[in-house]
Amino acid sequence: MRQERTRGNQYRATRVCVDGYTGGGVPEGRIYNPGLNGAATFNCVTQLLLRMEELLDEMRFPQPFAVARSFAPSVPEAPDTHEGKEEKAGALATFVVRVFFRQSASWQGSVTWEETGREQSFRSVLELLLMMDGALKEAQNAR
Repeated sequence: MRQERTRGNQYRATRVCVDGYTGGGVPEGRIYNPGLNGAATFNCVTQLLLRMEELLDEMRFPQPFAVARSFAPSVPEAPDTHEGKEEKAGALATFVVRVFFRQSASWQGSVTWEETGREQSFRSVLELLLMMDGALKEAQNAR
């Protein structure tokens, strides 16, 4: 019952639209969340993760278990956003990522691959990326 209530929160769900996936496994696309003004674009996994982490920090939800460390003071980079009525589906694949916790310097939650309706829980960002990678390879092979 609690999980259903948690999933009802629209700010928890971030739509990841993957438009391309190059040979080296580099995704590019857009992310959507009610906390963003339009879409935030990404051209690699690092940008995807950093933009999602910035979004979670701005929303203060879920709260991180530990404070992030870095080599230099962070300068907030304004995400490249596109406003307007864009298609909220990826040309290759669309995922809905729900982050329930940020513990052990990682994320825990669930991811749904919209084209197939498959949903999986993940215990870390690495596990999330491996799931998405497998789905993207499957989507490419189906083309």
